[in-house]
Amino acid sequence: MLGYRELHQVTGDPVLFSRDSDLWNQWDDIPDDWPLLPMIGRKQPSILYTVGERHRERVGMISDALEAVDPSELRSYTEKFADELIDGICAKGETDIVGDYAMLLPVRVLARLYGFRDEQGPGLVTALNDMIDGRERAIAGQTHLATSMGRLLADRKDEPADDVVSRMLTHESGFNDVEIAQDLMVMMAAGHQPTADWIGNSLRLMLTDDRFAASLFGGRNSVAEAMNEVLWEDTPTQNVAGRWASRDTQLAGRRIRAGDLLLLGLQGANSDPQVRTDGAALTGGNNAHFSFGHGEHRCPFPAQEVAEVIARTAIEVVLDRLPDIDLAVPAESLTRRPSPWLRGLTELPVRFTPVPAL
Repeated sequence: MLGYRELHQVTGDPVLFSRDSDLWNQWDDIPDDWPLLPMIGRKQPSILYTVGERHRERVGMISDALEAVDPSELRSYTEKFADELIDGICAKGETDIVGDYAMLLPVRVLARLYGFRDEQGPGLVTALNDMIDGRERAIAGQTHLATSMGRLLADRKDEPADDVVSRMLTHESGFNDVEIAQDLMVMMAAGHQPTADWIGNSLRLMLTDDRFAASLFGGRNSVAEAMNEVLWEDTPTQNVAGRWASRDTQLAGRRIRAGDLLLLGLQGANSDPQVRTDGAALTGGNNAHFSFGHGEHRCPFPAQEVAEVIARTAIEVVLDRLPDIDLAVPAESLTRRPSPWLRGLTELPVRFTPVPAL
């Protein structure tokens, strides 16, 4: 689905276009080792595939746990870890700001919010990036993440604290440990990689587009504008699988059979010429994009706020600590990771005047 109006219709009707993957009419033809199973799973006990009232209760549990996060503490955690990462590269005069910074930061912050000890952060970074990479270390990364999450839940049941995991465990909706662990893993994966790509894609835009040059020389007003522009023009989450038709229907003049899988082209909808009549114009404060989804299964609003604080703080720390940062390679040589779902850079080489660590 690529059209803005069609995507709005599909995501706005959770009964006709369900999130229940068991409805898929192709399961008999799908092998057990299909590489896309982690993204199009069957009978996964997570928020991704729960529907109806139970899904709404699950969203409520996650939203309540994240809403209790203190915004000033969130920014403080992000600045702390961001400064640590910048300290490791600032004396070199050059770095890959994606691999050495953006890809390492969001999960460290999320781990702190969940209740992990800071020394566990680097291991979680490696495990999550291995899992998302989808290569030979993917299963080991998933196992490490699941094991770590299970231990954290056990610890918090014995000793509750003021963190996201403790709040989910004591929530009135009464989800079990397996369901909560699955949701925490979904939240960490969904909160880490897209946020890392939001940071990288925004920095790429600011380093290559003259419209945002002022931000690189002490200005801050256009950081938010650049971030919003990325959500319209270069969104980290390009495609989502998906929705399944609960009965035969018609959509945009096409026949949809019961059980058909619809892949949601979020970037396609954002770029729909019927709603974007001037694609070259700055998007300003217009946030009617699909980058966080739409409808019952959109990213919960508190999760969006957490991602935005992490991404914006990460960018501002870079601009504060490395004020003369510049692209170290021709812009046209930058490449994207091969992925059907996410859009992020393989690397973003930059140079800057070496400065001492804090």
